[in-house]
Amino acid sequence: MSNWYYADRDRQRHGPMSAPELTQAFRDGHVGLDALVWRDGLAHWQPLSELAGELGLLADMAPQASQRPLPDAWSSAPAAEASPYAAPASTLSMQAAPVAGGEIVYAGFLKRLAASTLDGLIIGAAMLVVLFVVVLIMGVGGSLFSDLERGRSPLGGAMGVTFVLLFYLVPFVVQGAYYTLMHASGSQATLGKMAVGIKVVRANGERLSILRSLGRFAALFLLGAVTCNITLIASAVMAGVTERKQGVHDMMCDTLVVDRWAFTAHPERQRRELGGVTIAMLVLAALAVLGYAAIIVFAGIAGAMGNH
Repeated sequence: MSNWYYADRDRQRHGPMSAPELTQAFRDGHVGLDALVWRDGLAHWQPLSELAGELGLLADMAPQASQRPLPDAWSSAPAAEASPYAAPASTLSMQAAPVAGGEIVYAGFLKRLAASTLDGLIIGAAMLVVLFVVVLIMGVGGSLFSDLERGRSPLGGAMGVTFVLLFYLVPFVVQGAYYTLMHASGSQATLGKMAVGIKVVRANGERLSILRSLGRFAALFLLGAVTCNITLIASAVMAGVTERKQGVHDMMCDTLVVDRWAFTAHPERQRRELGGVTIAMLVLAALAVLGYAAIIVFAGIAGAMGNH
């Protein structure tokens, strides 16, 4: 059974669907004879009227044709290569234009915390790889580093700068690249956000540009660095209580964090409940906080006993 697709007048692709489903959509008035359709085996998109016989629509064509005649522009030659209606087998972008007017489910504090927890694990794993490489470098050149620390080499300053870059700049670059590129990608979300089922968009639903995505990461980083994370805490609270669940960095960059089905043709698929992945990440985050608190308490007790 072939998978069928059709393109509406807003240049949005729908499908895959079966032939009976496409036939029913035509009879329900959702698809007209002038709509472009495609299935496996077709070289180009074609008007539905050209494939009416194959779909068994000949009996329905007369009333439909009288109501909505086929435009000349679509009844002539097949679509050119530059047409936005390129077949799915070609390079048609999967990123549909935002659909306004539907209900918007905003991602609150808990979903964003769950996504951040998973992203932290992913970035942490990447940082372990970086640290492993650094350890290898230090192991191979251990004696060189020892000499440099004693000032026996004129390259000591350069190696010291390299050391700082490896431990501070590289993690920052990795995080910046991760968040910037993922938020500006077709998914509009990091791996953590994709797992939770949310995405980052402009206030009108559009995808973020690379510059805006970079600016959003920079705003988040600067808020934490300049105010010693005090503003980050306030931003997290705002993401839970404001009307559109925006943090300070979201307001600065005109961005929203919403359900992955928001601003699409299927807003009814949005979910308000947390979901299994979100709950699992929240439990993991709670365990991490409890473990960290336990370490501090035990360290304090051990220090007090040592003083006695």
